[in-house]
Amino acid sequence: MKADTSEKLRLLPGVDWALSALEDFIHKEAVPRSLATQCVRRAVESTRAELLAGGQAPDDVKEAVLVAAQSLMQKAMGPNLRRVINGTGVVVHTNLGRSVLAPQALEAVNMAASGYSNLEFDLATGRRGSRYSLVEDLLKELTGAQAALVVNNNAGAVFLSLMTLAQGRKVIVSRGELVEIGGSFRIPDVMARSGAILTEVGTTNRTHPADYEKAIDENTAMLMKAHTSNFAVVGFTASVSLAELCNLAKNRGLLVMEDLGSGSLMDLSCFGLAKEPTVGDSVAAGADIVTFSGDKLLGGPQAGIIVGRADCLDAIKKNPIARALRIDKLTLAALEATLRLYRDPEKAASQIPTLAMISAPEKALAAKARSLEAKIRKKAVPGLKTGRLSTGSRVGGGALPLESLKSFGVTLAHQSLSASGMEKVLRAASPPVIGRIEQDTFILDVRTIDKNEITLLADTIAGALNNELAGRKERLS
Repeated sequence: MKADTSEKLRLLPGVDWALSALEDFIHKEAVPRSLATQCVRRAVESTRAELLAGGQAPDDVKEAVLVAAQSLMQKAMGPNLRRVINGTGVVVHTNLGRSVLAPQALEAVNMAASGYSNLEFDLATGRRGSRYSLVEDLLKELTGAQAALVVNNNAGAVFLSLMTLAQGRKVIVSRGELVEIGGSFRIPDVMARSGAILTEVGTTNRTHPADYEKAIDENTAMLMKAHTSNFAVVGFTASVSLAELCNLAKNRGLLVMEDLGSGSLMDLSCFGLAKEPTVGDSVAAGADIVTFSGDKLLGGPQAGIIVGRADCLDAIKKNPIARALRIDKLTLAALEATLRLYRDPEKAASQIPTLAMISAPEKALAAKARSLEAKIRKKAVPGLKTGRLSTGSRVGGGALPLESLKSFGVTLAHQSLSASGMEKVLRAASPPVIGRIEQDTFILDVRTIDKNEITLLADTIAGALNNELAGRKERLS
């Protein structure tokens, strides 16, 4: 061991000394004593480990421990779930929380959270009520279904429906529709856990009505269709439409269930996108059960929504597992407020952030990019070069995988940072800024950046880069 290292190991402060030295900071930040003690111990141990590993010894060991302890305390006292600025251009970004809620939904959540509510109390009769009734009529109105139920997510909706209506019996699905949902949840796995017996028919790229016909026997309960919203099979393909499947099932006395995944209540072709089947389309085609997400194209909170025939929904509601999958009052409040907006399609398109971002006009996006670049340039960060470019955004959330939305972005480049270095610095900023890298260029796509975030974003970029450059200069001196 080097003499210098040995000497600096002897200079490591005791925990009590460090706590005393940090007393003002601990009081100002309201750090609980037990947490402060834990952070100081971790700082001492990490500094000791670094010295023993032969790392560069700090000039002032005690000061290094104090700085490390302060950093640990600040991190521990801050929230783990933080707001970020989404500059990726992916509207329904699964890793960044999917859909942003409408102002009306936020108001409803605040109302439900800040006081008591009639969550399970019937105001008309004065007796116990059902939380599910709060949104069932709205869902029936908007989709044309006879009944509805909401659970915690779409995987739960699929699982509960299959378990109730097909446990121990065959469910026939095209091989080309055995999709994998986000987070490695696969339709076959969900089906297996439900107790239903998966029967695959057709091939990956071609399935015909006769394939279903041949597979039907006395133990068949259901024909299932899963909308391939998160991938596309092109070329030599054939599939059976929902209407054809419903006609076949009706003649054989079977149920039809469709998992729409990123189900939409609005025809997105009005925004110039490819036509996606709406939930109402599936109900009208004759599906007995339709399941879809609440936090994807719908633009609401995380939820799994089940609509369809009244007798099927009655059975699903009586399943004891429905209680394990139920949603809370905050989700119900946000979902109800979001659904109410769909009564007026124009209002929904302008006030539900997911739809507003998807349908944003090119002129407005170009103007937003100009404004962002101008504000960043005004900060005059030494060595920073900015630019603008035409780019493509994505809907995300497993929806419309072949669609690219024309958008505009601001590029950031610095003589001392690679594109990945820029990404790392901004990801560590407060608030974190998340962009994307294309052809070794860091891009902020303005489609997913709110106009009210532009000033904050410019300030954050300048602050993060100036701090990084100052830190590098200090380390080199």
